[in-house]
Amino acid sequence: MTIFQNTPFDQLEVGMEAEVRRLCVADDLYVFAHASGNLNPMHLPKEDGDRDGKPESVAPSSWVGSLISAVLGNKLPGPGTLYKSQNLRFHARAHAGDELIARVKLIRKSSNRSATFETTVTLADGTVLIDGETEVIAPATKESFDIHDVPGLTVESHRHFDKLLEMSEDLPATRMAVVAPEEENALRGAMMAAEHKLIQPILLGDQDKIHSTAKALGITLDKIELIHCATHHEAAQLAVTMVRDARANAIMKGHMHTDDLLRPILNSRNGLKTGRRLSHIFVMDVPGLDHLLMVSDAAINIAPDLPTKVDIVQNAIDLAISLGIETPKVGVLSAVETVNPKIPSTLDAAALSKMADRDQIKGGIVDGPLAMDNAISLSAARTKGIKGGVAGHADILIVPNLESGNMLAKELTFIAHAEAAGVVIGARCPIVLNSRSDSDKSRLASCAVAALHAKRAREIT
Repeated sequence: MTIFQNTPFDQLEVGMEAEVRRLCVADDLYVFAHASGNLNPMHLPKEDGDRDGKPESVAPSSWVGSLISAVLGNKLPGPGTLYKSQNLRFHARAHAGDELIARVKLIRKSSNRSATFETTVTLADGTVLIDGETEVIAPATKESFDIHDVPGLTVESHRHFDKLLEMSEDLPATRMAVVAPEEENALRGAMMAAEHKLIQPILLGDQDKIHSTAKALGITLDKIELIHCATHHEAAQLAVTMVRDARANAIMKGHMHTDDLLRPILNSRNGLKTGRRLSHIFVMDVPGLDHLLMVSDAAINIAPDLPTKVDIVQNAIDLAISLGIETPKVGVLSAVETVNPKIPSTLDAAALSKMADRDQIKGGIVDGPLAMDNAISLSAARTKGIKGGVAGHADILIVPNLESGNMLAKELTFIAHAEAAGVVIGARCPIVLNSRSDSDKSRLASCAVAALHAKRAREIT
């Protein structure tokens, strides 16, 4: 419980001071834009307000100035304070990621409970952003306030998936073997991706069931290639053969067990193995995060050892690069952020981090062990004194095992309202794994992810 208590007017003394520290994050800019109606793109994350090609993320000066009211209303004089007047001079700009310090100092008391404060807002390094004076009516009596009485806010949008779809708009449709699309969700996802020209589907499965499903959905398959396969095993094997013969560039799982799809893919003699372990990657659009978040492995490798984790990390980095992340930042998760021999995942995390330093893992920055909070929260990382390029900025989260990864991904989906795309990497082509509970946008995003990765694979071979 956090209680704010005030200082009544008769207890105020000239020279009293108070301050509030606040980390400016992207969500602050969105909340202020909606609350104020000021939608100036200069103040929205990742927007190019002055058309110079550089992301701005400039905090609105009015928002920065409002931090002064947080000191006055919460600390000195505190609850019960009312504004009379305020003047501000603006000297510099704040940006998302900056730590701001708002300070007030009582310089004068007048009649009718009037109190005048000298006010400043600075960066953590002392750079003055704002200074001025504020006159308030101080509270007459002692008051307190429990901040938990105020509900929190979540900024919910899925703009990162929108960007993925935009990135894939100009790509030629990826020839995708869709295995057993014999159920409405499976067939609708493939056909929706085809309508968006993300994929050119080749439907493999029981033709009667597929036609019946299409009829139930009210869609036509007249211009869609459909190859009858009597069993799921036959359909999965044909998908593998089509990829090996360059007749398909990707595979999508329909209404069948994942194991039945992967069995022919993993066949040592005529499958799609590359010498690297296959791993599943959730690509997640999480409300409140200003970047895509990837989680691996949550569906394929149950209890991966260190060599398997090396492949899991490398697969995730390769996919992130395909999605336009130039140097992916990888946080290797554990329960703690220090190496503890009694917690094996911390030893693996430390080894993976050092292997990346020695170029045994390429293309990204790897750090661990990191707890979940300091991997994705810059304020949590700073509180614990964790430095480096990954803490608070992780693009990729590597989980200790399948159980923890599956729980994390589903918590983000069902509690944090994230959208999740899912692909398997490490074979000769990307493999789309959809769940029946996936939204339409998730299904489209999965196809966009597969298309973008298949494009990069063609470019580097």
